[in-house]
Amino acid sequence: MKGNHRIIIQNKRIRYDFTIRRNLTVIQGNSATGKTTLIAMIQEYDENGSASGIQLTSDKKCTTLSGQRWETELSSIKDSIIFIDEGNKFIFGDRFASLIQHTDNYYVIVTRESIPSLPYSTKEIYEIRNSGKYGRLKQTYNEFFPLYPSDLPTKKDVPKIIITEDSNISLSKP
Repeated sequence: MKGNHRIIIQNKRIRYDFTIRRNLTVIQGNSATGKTTLIAMIQEYDENGSASGIQLTSDKKCTTLSGQRWETELSSIKDSIIFIDEGNKFIFGDRFASLIQHTDNYYVIVTRESIPSLPYSTKEIYEIRNSGKYGRLKQTYNEFFPLYPSDLPTKKDVPKIIITEDSNISLSKP
């Protein structure tokens, strides 16, 4: 699976609209920002379709992965966008990293911790922010914002001299 994939998922009170650009996307952020709600909506729609009251628009199938049978479930998922919520410790293992390299799926992983076994880009680490001013009874619209700025230093930004402090160096004369 290659390219960008736009996903819109909503019910009567909340809406998420975002684009997945790479095969590994990480969503981070504080508690109560909507990360688990997003995963729960994907799972509910996957299990019950439109009868869930959720509308999902995507050019690829969206599903979730969790639990002890994750490896068996993963082997049957093809050409999909897989959402994984925090709390699934298998995402930190080498076995998971090895298995997903041989699939054609995209992965959206919610976690507050780094995942050293996975090669994801800092440009694909997002947080969810509510946009606009909405009251409790109005629909909330959520957007993904890059967690790290896109204007990271380049080769031409390399300094000519770096001055550091080292407390182990003696400045007394011999």
